Amino acid sequence: MPDDVTDAILECRRCARLAAFLGDVRARHPGYHARPVPSFGEDAPRLLIVGLAPGLHGANRTGRPFTGDFAGLLLYDTLHRFGFANRAQSVAADDGLRLRDCRIANAVRCVPPRNKPTPAEIGTCNVHLARELGGLPSVLVILALGTIAHGAVVAAVGAKPREFAFGHGARHVLPGGLALFDSYHCSRYNTQTRRLTEQAFHEVFAAIREQLGGHARIEESASRECLTPGN
Repeated sequence: MPDDVTDAILECRRCARLAAFLGDVRARHPGYHARPVPSFGEDAPRLLIVGLAPGLHGANRTGRPFTGDFAGLLLYDTLHRFGFANRAQSVAADDGLRLRDCRIANAVRCVPPRNKPTPAEIGTCNVHLARELGGLPSVLVILALGTIAHGAVVAAVGAKPREFAFGHGARHVLPGGLALFDSYHCSRYNTQTRRLTEQAFHEVFAAIREQLGGHARIEESASRECLTPGN
């Protein structure tokens, strides 16, 4: 991923409400990252995971997606279990965690007040996801964590939302052949209410692994043949 994509994210101040909120957070928590959070992972992954937004005391604090908050517990443990990470926990940006064949982004790059970005903020931030996807020709599979992430991915590839309805465990073929998998977000609320169980989350990743051809990286050209509509 070119450095200018990451720099554009870090320097973004397009949303006045979010920029002002980050300013307040920096004043209250001087040690926090408290800036837009760039993506994390390999520069040429086959799997791109898209979440909602940084958590106030998680990614907004550490500067790395899903790091230091509850949602990251299940996500990184699952990534490790399925061979996408070298360890099962993500606690800090310098903890030695490395992703394999995988990259993590968010639909909204700034922490929103009460964890609720507005539709306008989601739309404004979509330029970063679209640009990032445009610079990742290696991506074959996208995993959207929740309905907002799902909608952001659909918008980023220029597809029509009505043709791709969100559903946990659903698999869609997007224009250009990308496979989009849906899952409920691995948030504290969803896991504690059992809306999302560990088993259900693992089943989604098992399907993704099958789509990618198992644990070993396979040739990109062969992978793309598996993603034609009807397969």
